[in-house]
Amino acid sequence: MEHSEAPVLQAIRDYRAEDYVTFLPPGHKQGRGVDPRVVAVVGQDVFASDIILMNGLDDRRMGQGVLARAEALMADAVDAAHAYFSTCGSSLSVKAALLAVACPGEKLLVSRNIHKSAVAGLIISGVEPVWVHPRWDPKQEIAHSPGPDAVRRAFEAEPDAEGMLLITPTDYGSCAAIGETADVCHSYDRPLVVDEAWGAHFPFHDGLPSWAMDAGADLCVTSVHKMGNGLEQGSVYHLQGHRIAPEVLQARADLLDTTSPSVLIYAGMDGWRRQMVEHGHGLLDRALGLAQEARQEISSITGLHVLSREDLVGPELADDHDPLKLMIDLYDLGRSGYEANEWLRANHRVDLGLSDHRHVVAQITVADDEETVGRLVTALSDLAERVQEVPPARRVEIPPPGALELEQAILPRDAFFGPVEKVPAEQAVGRIAAETLSPYPPGAPTVVPGEVITQTVIDYLRSGLAAGMYVPDATSPNLDVLRVVSRQ
Repeated sequence: MEHSEAPVLQAIRDYRAEDYVTFLPPGHKQGRGVDPRVVAVVGQDVFASDIILMNGLDDRRMGQGVLARAEALMADAVDAAHAYFSTCGSSLSVKAALLAVACPGEKLLVSRNIHKSAVAGLIISGVEPVWVHPRWDPKQEIAHSPGPDAVRRAFEAEPDAEGMLLITPTDYGSCAAIGETADVCHSYDRPLVVDEAWGAHFPFHDGLPSWAMDAGADLCVTSVHKMGNGLEQGSVYHLQGHRIAPEVLQARADLLDTTSPSVLIYAGMDGWRRQMVEHGHGLLDRALGLAQEARQEISSITGLHVLSREDLVGPELADDHDPLKLMIDLYDLGRSGYEANEWLRANHRVDLGLSDHRHVVAQITVADDEETVGRLVTALSDLAERVQEVPPARRVEIPPPGALELEQAILPRDAFFGPVEKVPAEQAVGRIAAETLSPYPPGAPTVVPGEVITQTVIDYLRSGLAAGMYVPDATSPNLDVLRVVSRQ
């Protein structure tokens, strides 16, 4: 296919050049009605390019195939049979993917370190999760995605499960063995669905971990905005094989997707695909070199260590790791990632994403250069030199291995929508949770509706909250009250 094309971008350019006048949404009519104070901040071109898709970029019957052509180019670029754009983020896409595999009351193998959006999909659908628990790294105190052997054991125990939902890579950059896991699923003639939100860049460089489509997954979801150059909320479904019908996936997605998609988000995905096909290998080569330099420089700072492949990959650990994710261990500095994250933002205007009780994570992308990476290294060096300005890390009651494998007493859907009550946290032990509790980021739930709450979990979350953890989905921000299933 001709990858110099960008159908959505071209349609926007043509529409603007041909001076259409519209009497349909968006009501700002290419920015003519927008408050000048808004334009002064975000720019006129944002509104001039915010055009409705149907009866705008395309005709009433979508006969010009603008979006269809852009999706076909994306599929060709990444060796998928089909690709579908979504403007609602992978948080929605993973729900639709789940619904495409299992129906209400059916079972689905699910990696227990999934994002909270997948739990929302279980709640909406009424699918019964069969949890496949992640591998625990006792040295770094983080979870890695489950391995193929765990998936095989789960299928042996639940052979009627409709498929497997696996998250890889994690927000820490650790990756699962997709190929071997796909082989296990296919030996039961079941599909493997991969939440690969953090791996949209994988198809474009052989120095990166395996790409789900190349590794044999049936369906995967990527977030172009996370490690790529798309706008926020840009997500793509990639599909291949016969185990999930395209029309089924499209029908399930249509239940959840917006009917007013942003063509700006479409344009971002369309342009990013073209850029990566034409220049991606070279751009990623440069990013990988920058990441390696940063890893060496940061690890030379007293008290800091950037985890390498040797730290993260091995038996009972991860199967691979994205080298563009710099996972920085602050243990020897005696400070938490929560406090370090806030200090770096306040003192150096350096923003990081994931932070936990002992790590921060910095992602390097094709957008970085020597100047941005230099600012990161300088800021971290200053953090180490002025460490006394940062409060010492407060103890978080990290559960021992297996202690977060809670009993699933009832379906997530039944717990969430059934009769509930609020009880003090001290009285919640032994009760069935009716809410999701997810330290964020990464947003992998510690407690899922329908699970039995333990004292270990309460101690972990409340000590984490005191140390700086953020649990945005809790009914009570300070976790003094928990929402549980009514005894009635």
